[in-house]
Amino acid sequence: MHAVVVGGGIGGLGAAAGLHRVGWRVTVLEQAEEFGDVGAGISLWPNALRCLDELGVYLGESLAPQRDGGFRDRRGRRITRWDSAAFERRHGRPLGAIHRRDLVKALTEAVPAESLRIGSEVTEVREDGLVRFTGGEVEADLVVAADGIRSRVRRALFPRHPGPVYSGSAAFRGVARLPGTRLSTSFDRGVEVGVLPLTGDDVYWWICYVTAPGGHPGKPDFGTWHDPVPALIDATPPEALLHHDLHHLGTPLPSYTRGRIALLGDAAHAMPPFLGQGGCQALEDAVVLAHAVSTTDTVEAALRRYDAERRPRSQKVAKESVRAGKLGPQLTNPVATKLRTAAARVLPAKAAVRIGAGITGWRPPRLPRPVPPRTP
Repeated sequence: MHAVVVGGGIGGLGAAAGLHRVGWRVTVLEQAEEFGDVGAGISLWPNALRCLDELGVYLGESLAPQRDGGFRDRRGRRITRWDSAAFERRHGRPLGAIHRRDLVKALTEAVPAESLRIGSEVTEVREDGLVRFTGGEVEADLVVAADGIRSRVRRALFPRHPGPVYSGSAAFRGVARLPGTRLSTSFDRGVEVGVLPLTGDDVYWWICYVTAPGGHPGKPDFGTWHDPVPALIDATPPEALLHHDLHHLGTPLPSYTRGRIALLGDAAHAMPPFLGQGGCQALEDAVVLAHAVSTTDTVEAALRRYDAERRPRSQKVAKESVRAGKLGPQLTNPVATKLRTAAARVLPAKAAVRIGAGITGWRPPRLPRPVPPRTP
């Protein structure tokens, strides 16, 4: 059985790794001239780490487990503590952070090199499995459309769907080297600043703020915020500073499948980043799809199962992500902001790690393990 994966980001490579692991032949078509993922870093919650285990993806020392940190206001005053030990006891896994480039590298290593094709722009995907691209065409038993939030495949399958909408916020992102930096999330009216330590003294940071779409104010000015926020911004090379308007699929899709095509990741359920679950949900998709095709008699039945399992959960997570934004970094009312801070201050650290456990506690189905070769 042969699967063609359209898109070589986290979701597409995860799907390729899973399908390869259950015995399928895989071709990944990536439009860019190299495999990579736009962005600086990514948080990997326990649900994603379990998925990577099932996919046979080894992160090794490139994964940075997050230790004790907390939530603060712009002046650095602690709002509540984040108890990493309690979190790990509850989930059996830590919250992790990683350079996106390292995650993509680990995913590509879980897929045969001959399956990966760069510089291959897909021009047409048919429901019968025919895929046309700049290098030719191929017939597939399964097509995985993992071509992102602006998915051309999704537009072709659901031409009446309104597509992505603006979330109300934009974000700066960057990576800087600053030894000794600890995990933190800081809030002010309409603003969230996140700090995630990576390996090798690197630190992934982001600033999410409420603004009209289409603007770019230049380098962010957060000199009055607590340490290490100003230092992280100053230590980030200007050419490495990223700025994006944040979009999501405001209208849920009626299905993630058509014919032999499965939509996956942002192509299916792009969500705002306020729960850190975009990439995690794509990896969940990848495991569930691989499990469905390996335990079902036909591709059609497998895709029905995939849609039935993934659509309700991922759309619920997307809805919760929107809600988290409205109650967190998009909250601008001064009275509501003070009430939120006061409520968070009295929240015990052990209670804080239980928030969102229904999302991060998800466990993937088990995929078949590779059979080791027999020794003479």
